[in-house]
Amino acid sequence: MEFAELIKTPRVDSVVLHRPFLPTVEGTLCLTGHHLILSSRQDNTEELWLLHSNIDAIDKRFVGSLGTIIVKCKDLRIIQLDIPGMEECLNIASSIEALSTLDSLSLMYPFFYRPMFEVIEDGWNLFSPAEAFKDLESMTDEWRLSEINKDFAVCPSYPSLVTVPKDIDDDTLCKAAAFRHGGRFPVLSYYHKKNGMVMMRAGQPLTGTNGRRCKEDEKLINATLRPGKRGYIIDTRTIAVAQQAKARGGGFEQEANYPQWRRIHKAIERSNILQESLIKLVEACNDQSNSMDRWLSKLEASNWQSHVKEILTTACLAAQCIDREGASVLVHGTEGTDSTLQVTSLAQIILEPVCRTIRGFQALVEREWLQAGHPFQQRCAQSAYSNGKPRSEAPVFLLFLDCVWQILRQFPCSFEFNEHFLVTLFEHAYASQFGTFLGNSAAERVKLKLSRKTVSLWSWVNRPQELERFVNPLYEPNSLVIWPSVAPQSLLLWEGVFLRWNRSTKCLDEAYEEMVHIIEYNKELQNKVNSLSRQLAQLETEDSPLQSP
Repeated sequence: MEFAELIKTPRVDSVVLHRPFLPTVEGTLCLTGHHLILSSRQDNTEELWLLHSNIDAIDKRFVGSLGTIIVKCKDLRIIQLDIPGMEECLNIASSIEALSTLDSLSLMYPFFYRPMFEVIEDGWNLFSPAEAFKDLESMTDEWRLSEINKDFAVCPSYPSLVTVPKDIDDDTLCKAAAFRHGGRFPVLSYYHKKNGMVMMRAGQPLTGTNGRRCKEDEKLINATLRPGKRGYIIDTRTIAVAQQAKARGGGFEQEANYPQWRRIHKAIERSNILQESLIKLVEACNDQSNSMDRWLSKLEASNWQSHVKEILTTACLAAQCIDREGASVLVHGTEGTDSTLQVTSLAQIILEPVCRTIRGFQALVEREWLQAGHPFQQRCAQSAYSNGKPRSEAPVFLLFLDCVWQILRQFPCSFEFNEHFLVTLFEHAYASQFGTFLGNSAAERVKLKLSRKTVSLWSWVNRPQELERFVNPLYEPNSLVIWPSVAPQSLLLWEGVFLRWNRSTKCLDEAYEEMVHIIEYNKELQNKVNSLSRQLAQLETEDSPLQSP
């Protein structure tokens, strides 16, 4: 298909652009296969380059021959285009709708994007399972890297290499996979070097109404326990939901078959509930006419903060079992690709200082989200404004980033990255020139040949000139476990995402710049103090022989 077939009117002059907190711009609107571009001859005016894939919905209205298109973006921005001529406006609107809803992944912009920067470090090669296993090998010899899934036949949503207990052979893994939803047999998520406890993740067991069991599955998860130790199974569903799953062939681990494991049920909501929650939250944030009572009522009705609290609470529980109880943990929900990954990745943020560095967080996203089979293409197909009927869309990754921001806000000196880094990941998950978040699994990314045909987001992020924008100036490496408060009073609305297009950040930006200046000045003074201390010590050393008898 040619993009030209979808573009009825490629260019319109005298279009007026309205954007939040920026001056109105008049210029020429151009449509390309992947971008909506508005350029102006006015001096000092920034051009608008908007990816069609970032457009969630559009609204049209007309006053006489003047048409207006309201463009609602997946990054929650809303912009307005005033277009002279009804026919031109209708043509532009229908072209945008067609270009922003293309189903074919191979027509997406990452396949056409050519970077204007030199790729110093190929992000596709940075975080392979084999590299992660080398780190594990330096700490323990109890695990092995299995190639059982090398052709993605055993589990379509797992990577080609998975880490499993050394004493468990591939035949046992195959039988355990047949007993787990989507073939997602228990694999290693995290090894806690402080005490050797581990966190595993999986899909739900397929016990069904007959209470089916699988001795290979029992053997596999028991192999992660130390002699005399018990483990915890954290099921991210309520007991009622888990019971209902049995009627559909799913279920949960029976105590009689897993006597060394204690099962704990939590209540993290399913994807359709989360999508409705996001829509309600964004609607509340965009309603400028709210009274205080109405605003608080709408915020509460969205239940967004309740979801944040439940996810963080479950992650803290997993971390406590490992660090304080000295017990290993298995986490699963239904599929094991949504709430399970929220919990395992947040528990690692709490427990592991490396995950709080920029490079370590990238590795975490790769390991626990991209390689672990979170279906980004499905979940991020629509955002909060789409008029289409939700299918599999859900802000699962955005909720995870919100939870990370909550911990970052409570421990502002323990993270190497800043809020801007988290916002950037949110934006690129929904629309990007990079191929990192395309597809729903490692298998799909291999089939699409993304590592050969597209550029990795990490290749851009890790360039020195980009990295400095993501560094937290308050960072002081902290080797301790950090325990966030999950009390309702401690959890705030993430203004940097949900209110950034509704109010100016000028004062906050100025305050941030002043903080950076103070920190830099403090470092200079500290260096001077250190230098003078060294000089003083040197002078005292030189004087001491003169004073001896």
